[in-house]
Amino acid sequence: MKKLLLILLAVIVASGAIYAQNGKKDLSTAKKALGSFSLDPINNKAKLKEAVNAVDAALTDPEMQASADAWNKKGEIYNEIASQRITISQIGIGSIDDLPKVDGNPAVIASAAFRAGLEKAQKKFETKDALKGLQAVQGNLNNLGFFDYEEQKYANAFLAFKEALEIHDILVSNKENSALASEDDYNNQLYIIGLAALNSKQTGEAKAFFQQLYEAKFDKPAIYEALYQIAADEDGPEAAYSYLEAGRNQYPDDISLLFAEINHYLKLGKLEVLTGKLEMAIQQEPDNVSLYTTTGSVYDNLHQRSFSEGDTKKADEYFAKAKEYYEMALKKSPNNFDAIYSIGALYYNKAAEMTKELNALADDYSREGIKKYEAKRNEVFAEFDKALPYFKDCEKIDPNDVNTLIALKEIFAKKDDLETSNEFKKRLEVVQDGGKNDKSYFK
Repeated sequence: MKKLLLILLAVIVASGAIYAQNGKKDLSTAKKALGSFSLDPINNKAKLKEAVNAVDAALTDPEMQASADAWNKKGEIYNEIASQRITISQIGIGSIDDLPKVDGNPAVIASAAFRAGLEKAQKKFETKDALKGLQAVQGNLNNLGFFDYEEQKYANAFLAFKEALEIHDILVSNKENSALASEDDYNNQLYIIGLAALNSKQTGEAKAFFQQLYEAKFDKPAIYEALYQIAADEDGPEAAYSYLEAGRNQYPDDISLLFAEINHYLKLGKLEVLTGKLEMAIQQEPDNVSLYTTTGSVYDNLHQRSFSEGDTKKADEYFAKAKEYYEMALKKSPNNFDAIYSIGALYYNKAAEMTKELNALADDYSREGIKKYEAKRNEVFAEFDKALPYFKDCEKIDPNDVNTLIALKEIFAKKDDLETSNEFKKRLEVVQDGGKNDKSYFK
């Protein structure tokens, strides 16, 4: 039995020696393959693949896993893949398909390898190699991160940008140069990390980075808008407004912050404040048609509110302003559906409001009462008649718009044109049942 145990122990020891020997051999192969690739990168793409396979195989060996040299070499090889990807993307020579297939961002993998090399370094040159590798990979992380950001792979971009920032901390703590050494470069890194986090729905991460920039008063208006959006989602728009207010005070001419403020007041329904903000936005973007239609809509809402409160004089003033802005939109864009529909709706809603007054006169059968009823009825129908041409034009543009079809059905019913009203009733049912009207009714 003792002899058998000694034999088994010898086999285990021999197996371990072979394992270690293979790990060293694989690392040697990886180094040679990378060297061959570096001599002729264009014609020796296969050597880079060989280097990847060999270094990954080497690091399955426990002895190599403890070797700073092995990890640094892996970092060097994967960073070369990252560099090649960037060169191909920027210059357009060669194909990424010719490079080794990597599961993830090769620069992130390289960074992790150099970090492991730094952790396991026992000699000065191993530490130096790891730090030198981290310096080299820092720029590649940002470049590949920007590629991912442009392709809307925001979570991947976030990981790359954040890794570059963490490398900065490692380099600084080791008294080495970092690409983010200047205050502006460092803050810009925080900014792009924040944007990537925000776009990848990592609001907690985004908030932390943007808050740091907010406190540093970094010169980017988007910081204030981002913090407002995050805080509005968490605590509501009123609680978040301090960020937007600070941004507007700092950047009074920034159109993006102005639009954010307009949307803020739209959410809160503060219409009187909105008109001035919108008119300011129009001065900055006079060709933005949506600003005119939105301003018209705000005045339309003010008109309806004033009418319901019995202030007909103010209601008429707001009505005129609403129509003025809708017509300005049409001058900018004559076939703008929203503007055309909005004018039709403006007249239609006014007629509907006046119908309430008409109904109140219906029970007075005296000669004077009937006279008032007829006069008011004529006023109501005059407003419906003003609305009709606009809804006809809308139907020509889009024969399947539900609101347009409803309006036309109702107007023709009020005009006692039941045949036409029923036609639009049928067309409305087609759309509501999930179908489409092949062509418009009006030519």
